[in-house]
Amino acid sequence: MSTLHRAHFKVMSGDTFPFTSASLRSLRLEQEFQDWEDARRALAHRRSMARAPLSRAPRPTSRQQPLQEVRAPPPQMRCRDTAVHNTFMYGDMKGVHTVLKDPGMVNALLETVKEEMVWTPEMGTDSKPRENLSITRKLELIWAPPSGMWTLSSKVKQTSPLRLAASRGHSGCVEELLFRGAEVNDDPGGSAALHDACSGGHAACVQLLLAHGAEPDLLADDGSAPLHLCTSAQSLHCAELLLQAGAEVNARVRESRRTALHIAARRGLEEHVELYLKHGADVRATSQEGETPLNAACSGAERPSEAGRYLRVIQRLLEAGADPRTAGRKQHTPLHNACSNCSPRIVDVLLQHGARAAVANGLGYTPMDCLLQVVDDFQDQQLAAVARSLLNHGAKPASPKALRRCLPSVSTLEVMLNSYESLPPCDWEVSLPPHLSQEHQPFLRLLSQRGAGPRSLQHLCRCALRQHLGPRCSTAVGSLDIPASLREYLLLRSDGTLH
Repeated sequence: MSTLHRAHFKVMSGDTFPFTSASLRSLRLEQEFQDWEDARRALAHRRSMARAPLSRAPRPTSRQQPLQEVRAPPPQMRCRDTAVHNTFMYGDMKGVHTVLKDPGMVNALLETVKEEMVWTPEMGTDSKPRENLSITRKLELIWAPPSGMWTLSSKVKQTSPLRLAASRGHSGCVEELLFRGAEVNDDPGGSAALHDACSGGHAACVQLLLAHGAEPDLLADDGSAPLHLCTSAQSLHCAELLLQAGAEVNARVRESRRTALHIAARRGLEEHVELYLKHGADVRATSQEGETPLNAACSGAERPSEAGRYLRVIQRLLEAGADPRTAGRKQHTPLHNACSNCSPRIVDVLLQHGARAAVANGLGYTPMDCLLQVVDDFQDQQLAAVARSLLNHGAKPASPKALRRCLPSVSTLEVMLNSYESLPPCDWEVSLPPHLSQEHQPFLRLLSQRGAGPRSLQHLCRCALRQHLGPRCSTAVGSLDIPASLREYLLLRSDGTLH
């Protein structure tokens, strides 16, 4: 019975109603399709009857293996249960065995949802092109406050049981997951378990992961390798295990182009630096900004309490062939960074290895300018020591206008003024705040008394000798067979006096 007749029979067996033109057209199309399908099947049947039958497939002999059935892997499970998340994060082995009764949970995708407020700008209603707008309208668009609204947005963070356990150093949980078939190189959320273990300094987990096939140079979504994440003193053994497993010591972070040596030097990790150098780290490798590991170490020595270990890192880099004159893209040298951090011993080491004291960076600032910009942040004696080292290696004295910055450090101001053949005009004395005038009254009184008269002949001889020696002043004077007091005088020792 055709489709059209069946429809008619159903209608006639019950209540009747008129067909619309659309209904009749639909029934007609369906009937045509059914007729075409019947004709196709009949043709296929006739062809199969005319074709010779195919021989049976040979049965596999005892030596031949039967064909194996290929099955598609089951879809990955997703879980947002906080209890399951905490089970792996805190290494609760009893809870782990309970959760893993479901084999799919071994490689499950664990998700956490965080609600955040996001600013959504309002879409503009002006359809005119910007180039056709009047100047007034363009200014309105530039200066008008942005319009829009704050909306609540859900941010989903993904991880895995193996990542959670490795990030917290639960080696027993990591071993159990690997035994049950956890994918060691899976990177849900952009990182793998090896990245998390190295970041936390968990050497036992790193060893387990590498033993089960983790790739030592696997890159995270941000372009960092596991070796780049060994950023704490506790991660030294992790770095050793990675290098033993074949990790590339000179691998670079994708965007910044930094190496593991850059990162270790920036954090002042002495043992890491020594380890990387022993494995052939390039001490002259430059980052995206053109900085070397030496420059990274000099910029990292920000706290005086940490200057000692940074000094040892810098000395080791210099011994390995680092060039203290290599500047970044902004022409900022390691000496600029050391002066910005007011590190006297680091400044001395750089100058002894050939750093240039008078070179300017891309903004026209010399190391002395960088020092004067941080006068308020460091102790008096540290500032004076750095200023004296720079002047003894050929740096030019600060300009008279820049001397105003030295007022919080009287010792630094004394060193600066004793590098002049004649005292510069000190009109800024009058504009000093009352508390500074009161605090430095003895020195200011001495300065006003000396300002009107000429400098002593002894001082002028010192200036002439220093000018003749130039950048070699420190080395040449240090090699002279003269009394220690005279040597210190020539090298601008601070004694509270203007000569």
